[in-house]
Amino acid sequence: MDKNIVNTDKAPQPVGPYSQAVKANGWLYISGQIPIDPKTGELVEGPFELQARAVLNNLKGILEAGGSDLDRVIKVMIFLTDMSCFTQFNNIYAEYFGVSRPARSCVEVNRLPRDAPIEIEAVAICD
Repeated sequence: MDKNIVNTDKAPQPVGPYSQAVKANGWLYISGQIPIDPKTGELVEGPFELQARAVLNNLKGILEAGGSDLDRVIKVMIFLTDMSCFTQFNNIYAEYFGVSRPARSCVEVNRLPRDAPIEIEAVAICD
């Protein structure tokens, strides 16, 4: 099996013992991303929209570093601490993914690392 670790400064460094992403046999498995500013390592403060965009931008940076992009994402898993943000998130998500709509799940959870309101992980096809 061909397995390579993906690491980029376009996304925050992991907050635990894991990789940003792993490439294996033409697939890119991206670890859960929370709204951390990759330049400062700090949680992005502000409204939910700003935090959701930070997570999606981090995801995009990892995809690019792994030889993929948003159009090649196959599955997205979304974790929200407040499901009342679901509609707002869908609007933001649609801006990023356009007509390339991957399969996805979205669940409400009690708590996320660093008390973030959102976390997203993804699987994509890569070069």
